[in-house]
Amino acid sequence: MTAKSSGSPADVIYTDLENELNLTRRMLERFPSGHNDWRPHERSRTLVALAGHVAELPGLGSAIVGNDMFDFAAHKPVPKVYNTAADLLTVFDERVKALRPALAAADSAALATSFTLRAGDRVILTRPRGEAVRHMVINHIIHHRAQLGVYYRMLGVPLPACYGPSADELE
Repeated sequence: MTAKSSGSPADVIYTDLENELNLTRRMLERFPSGHNDWRPHERSRTLVALAGHVAELPGLGSAIVGNDMFDFAAHKPVPKVYNTAADLLTVFDERVKALRPALAAADSAALATSFTLRAGDRVILTRPRGEAVRHMVINHIIHHRAQLGVYYRMLGVPLPACYGPSADELE
């Protein structure tokens, strides 16, 4: 998918964003209810925790664009339980709906300003906002979506095509 026609700097920088969001939505549509606590290894997240994280990640983009800093210590995450694909899609769609206008309104100067992600006194990263969105939102979604694909495969859930055909959709 090509960049939207608004011509905002974000459209130029994140030409792949809409495609990645659409691919992520397709993955969340296949969430298998009834397997919330399943995990491939004791140190891995549960299926519902991983899928919830994927669904919520677009919200981090809005936080990066709208704030100079985000402190995990000051914003303790409240674990949410999503029981169905519809639950996950609702939160994902809400977060994407907020992300799109935030990015569209960001000019080049705003995307060049610094953003810091921290956990109390520990600085996790400081980068220009534009880079932080790429690193902490787009790349982060891709990474965890791939993990979700492994979980789905292990549970026998057919995978959607992503960057080419899926073996499950070729049959």
